[in-house]
Amino acid sequence: MNKNQGILKGKTAIVTGASRGIGAAIVESFLAEGAVVYGFSRSKAEFQGDFHWIEVDVGDAESIEQGLEKVFEAVGTPDLLVNNAGITRDGLVFRMKESDWEDVLRINLTSAFRISKGVALRMAKARSGAIVNISSVVGITGNGGQTNYAASKAGLIGFSKSLARELASRGVRVNVVAPGFVDTSMTESLNDKVKEELAGKIPLGRTAKPEEVAEAVLFLASDHSSYITGQVLAVDGGMTM
Repeated sequence: MNKNQGILKGKTAIVTGASRGIGAAIVESFLAEGAVVYGFSRSKAEFQGDFHWIEVDVGDAESIEQGLEKVFEAVGTPDLLVNNAGITRDGLVFRMKESDWEDVLRINLTSAFRISKGVALRMAKARSGAIVNISSVVGITGNGGQTNYAASKAGLIGFSKSLARELASRGVRVNVVAPGFVDTSMTESLNDKVKEELAGKIPLGRTAKPEEVAEAVLFLASDHSSYITGQVLAVDGGMTM
């Protein structure tokens, strides 16, 4: 998709987990296409363009409510929502602490429910809007040592498909992007041998750049995908084909 054509001009967006990685790439992509972006994160985020950072802990219901109210007061109903925030707490299930299970589900899945609930009613009344939830190929295939993460991401897919059915008659679309292995801070710590093993599992032979995931999100957020809802777009180099 060609940049700087203004395909989101006049749109307002909320992006969670906006300060780094895939979230930051999504923010930059949206800004480049003319959107006004409100970024939710605990760490301060700064971007060139019409960007507004709001300190939000998506693991806390009150923090989410306060962040949404600031957006609603500023713009009324946002046009776009991207639920991207997420964490990992990996470990084999028989060693996993219950707190590690609960933290991952709360931040990766429950936050999307809470934020979508707050935004969806307004979008439904406006009879317009698009929600894109960031899942993972792990939510499709599963992965040893990540039962909590896989459950949260699989749950996000089921949540999104159900929400898409609820909102379709109101003109609001809900879709999912499921990235594979992406070059972010999560993968930077891996040694070269592990990275080579990862690449060997990917038909395209390499990991993704955050910008490549952002392109898929941009498409699903834009009017270019006006007849697409309830779908899962895997950006995984062919891992799940």
